[in-house]
Amino acid sequence: MSWFTTFVRPKINALMRKKEIPDNLWDKCPECEQMIFHKDLVTHLYVCLHCGHHMRIPVKMRLESLFDQGNYTRVSLPKSLLDPIKFKDSKKYPDRLKVARTTTGEEDSILVAEGFIGGFPVVISAFDFAFIGGSMGLAVGEGLVLGAERACELKAAYITIPASGGARMQEGILSLMQMPRSTIAVEKVKEAGLPYIPLLTNPTMGGVAASFAMLGDIAIAEPGAVIGFTGPRVLQETIRQALPPGFQSAEFQLSHGMVDMVIPRLDIRQKLIDILGILLGKRH
Repeated sequence: MSWFTTFVRPKINALMRKKEIPDNLWDKCPECEQMIFHKDLVTHLYVCLHCGHHMRIPVKMRLESLFDQGNYTRVSLPKSLLDPIKFKDSKKYPDRLKVARTTTGEEDSILVAEGFIGGFPVVISAFDFAFIGGSMGLAVGEGLVLGAERACELKAAYITIPASGGARMQEGILSLMQMPRSTIAVEKVKEAGLPYIPLLTNPTMGGVAASFAMLGDIAIAEPGAVIGFTGPRVLQETIRQALPPGFQSAEFQLSHGMVDMVIPRLDIRQKLIDILGILLGKRH
């Protein structure tokens, strides 16, 4: 084999070959369909630069955007029953959990973190929609209760960030039992005289919306977030009446008194600082 074939030709081919473009270089907005440079989308916390549509943001990135300097401490959650009712549909429930855990790197659909926002102590229980649609089962109930307990121990504000389709059907009645559990947890925070603030994101539905998510001292929602108990098709078939357009949007809920404010994602941290300054200022 000649020197030219062995050494020169491969170098020439390498120079002439087009560089491959990474698959994740650009993102398309699902609302206006404009293309957005991925780095710009991350910088703007997954809010479309063209139309302001709020896309789903990774839960850890959301936490980093809220806590001071992006620093927080994860609170370890207790182990929950793996398959309490031996549920199986097209897949066994443990198999679904295994896939979700491998994909997200998390044990379940809730993260509990503590730290400071604007210098004020805060505990946050945040949902990860990527984990089986952020559905609420035993582990989520444990996370909500533990978050409330930590807030009371630290004399901190308690913030929940639901992003969920509701209760987890694979855990049956045990998932529905997390509704009263989470409600009692919130009441303990209020009885301690501490602020409880839910940040409603897209979607906040089902048993999540029907429990802790709507019990805030001040309820904040992101623009365009879908908030409600059941889907519009089922509801319309049940009441047999036409529903107003966008009746489950954050903006509709604001106009009808279900939420207190709709705040763009890039402004939420500062709004929380302002609220905590009023509610916790004298203790700080």
